[in-house]
Amino acid sequence: MAVTITIKNIPSQLYEALKQSAVKNHRSINSEIMFVIEKQYSSTPIMPEEYLERARKVRKKNSGIFLTQEFLDDAKGEGRA
Repeated sequence: MAVTITIKNIPSQLYEALKQSAVKNHRSINSEIMFVIEKQYSSTPIMPEEYLERARKVRKKNSGIFLTQEFLDDAKGEGRA
């Protein structure tokens, strides 16, 4: 069942930010507000232990890669003919 909510006294800066975001995302202001609310309340927070474990895996996977100038130049030139 859908419910209607009226929001009063929105600061003009917040309204403009919502309006710009809605235009950028090809949504109405109402749809943009719904998107923001859904994003806020449907997201699952990451526990610190999970975040650290993911960071350790990435660090281990990339342990042999060093960001030297030569590495960066090679990466930039990859795929260019």
